[in-house]
Amino acid sequence: MNAPQPINKRRSERVLLHVPVVVRTETTEGKRAQEEAHTLVVNAHGGLLTLKMEVVPGQPMFLVNPKNGQEKKCRVVRVDNPPGGALAVAFEFETPAPNFWPIVFPPADWGAARS
Repeated sequence: MNAPQPINKRRSERVLLHVPVVVRTETTEGKRAQEEAHTLVVNAHGGLLTLKMEVVPGQPMFLVNPKNGQEKKCRVVRVDNPPGGALAVAFEFETPAPNFWPIVFPPADWGAARS
C-alpha cells in the first residue's frame, strides 16, 4: 500500500537566489530600522532571507532592490534561529511580485502570479 504523498502548498516554485536587498521596518518600540540583507530562496510570492535585526511573525516590512530601487511591501511569515547568528526570515509580499527578482527565465508558474 502506498503512503499518501504530501501536498506541495507552495503557490509558486522556489528558486535559490542570493540577491542583496534592503529591509526597512519599524521595531516593536516604533523606531525605524533598516538593514542590508541577502535572500536565500525566492518565489513570486516572497522568499527567505537572513537578518541580524529581530523581527516577529506578522510584522510588516518593505523590501528594496538596491539595483533598480524597486520597493515592495511584505510581512514576516516565520523566523528561525539557526546556528551562526543571523535569523532566517520567511516573508511574503502583500501582492505577488515575480518581477521584483532579477530572473530572466522564471519558473512557468510565476506567470500566473504576475502583478
